[in-house]
Amino acid sequence: MNSLNLSFCLSLLLVVTLPAAEDSSRMANTVVLDATGVKNLRIETAVAEPGDFEETVFALGRIEAKPGNVAAVTSRISGRVVALPVLPGDSVRAQAEVVRVESRQPGNPPPVIALTAPLAGMITRLDVRLGDPVEPDRALLEITDLGEVLAVARVPEHSVGRIKPGAIARISLSAWPERRVTGTLQRFGTAADPVSGTLDAVFLLPNPDGQIRPGMRAEFSIVLEKRTDVLSVPRSAVQGDAAERFVYVKDFELPNAFVKAPVVVGQSNDRFVEIVSGLLPADEVVIQGAYSLAFAGGGGVSLKEALDAAHGHDHASDGSELTAGASGKAGSAVADPNHDHGHAHEEGHDSPFWMIVSGVLFALLLVVGLRRRPRGVRAVAAESSVSPKTD
Repeated sequence: MNSLNLSFCLSLLLVVTLPAAEDSSRMANTVVLDATGVKNLRIETAVAEPGDFEETVFALGRIEAKPGNVAAVTSRISGRVVALPVLPGDSVRAQAEVVRVESRQPGNPPPVIALTAPLAGMITRLDVRLGDPVEPDRALLEITDLGEVLAVARVPEHSVGRIKPGAIARISLSAWPERRVTGTLQRFGTAADPVSGTLDAVFLLPNPDGQIRPGMRAEFSIVLEKRTDVLSVPRSAVQGDAAERFVYVKDFELPNAFVKAPVVVGQSNDRFVEIVSGLLPADEVVIQGAYSLAFAGGGGVSLKEALDAAHGHDHASDGSELTAGASGKAGSAVADPNHDHGHAHEEGHDSPFWMIVSGVLFALLLVVGLRRRPRGVRAVAAESSVSPKTD
């Protein structure tokens, strides 16, 4: 019985102290800024919504020209270059004149022939100058059609088996870090690199503006699997180390307030992180400025001040709601500086909650006192209740 009473008392104490603990936790995990602080930290938010999630593998690689889109210009006769109307980097149309060659055959003047571009594209290499001798076995210049290029990824061997035919890759280039293009898998290389343990995966990449050039370095995020109805957030939203991940969620009622929310993460790709638990759909998470919020402190605005302004009444210093007695005491202190402290204290304990708690505790004390009566007293009472035996 004593153990039962003790457990009940501890449970009652937990119920009384739990709201205070929650309020203290909210104050510790809430960052409140003013409008200037939000602008200075460049805070941006996004709504967490379920959607498609791509599981990917990362790889490095390079850009190459498509072999069928490269052509060399040669001469069928020997001679020398007498006109060169193009330069490296120039774009030419198919059949446009690119070189004039004067023949070595006798004549006055010697015969001159014009060499034309076999395809439309860019002059990617020029190997002659005016006056240089020309021979039929020598390539004079190179033209490359850059409308499509190949992106070659060096994929780790242990991931090759998970890449399906026709897989797509999100490709970013060092020249434009914010730009991502999509390529489609064409084939794998013929042999693996024994040193790096990788196998080439060749992706066809559209290049309508011709800005992507052969030799550029690229980063690949190759899609292995796609799942639906997955709650995820941008990678920049997730903070902390591997043992403790968290995000900042915009408070649903307080302006410029952000709550630190621990999360459990799952898979990640080059753009998003899967959230297993800790967030609800429609939560608005901070995607820019989240790292700075951890060092922003109170931002010059306390949680109490923000709640007071939002609700139109006073709160405790930790942001918790004041009871009716506490609110009345605060109000009377402002209205009458010479108020009776003893009377105010008495009013504070006349709330129904405290009356119930006091009654329960008094009843528990009576039960404990009765259960702890000395055994000798119980024995005497028992003997006095038994009638004496007569012969």
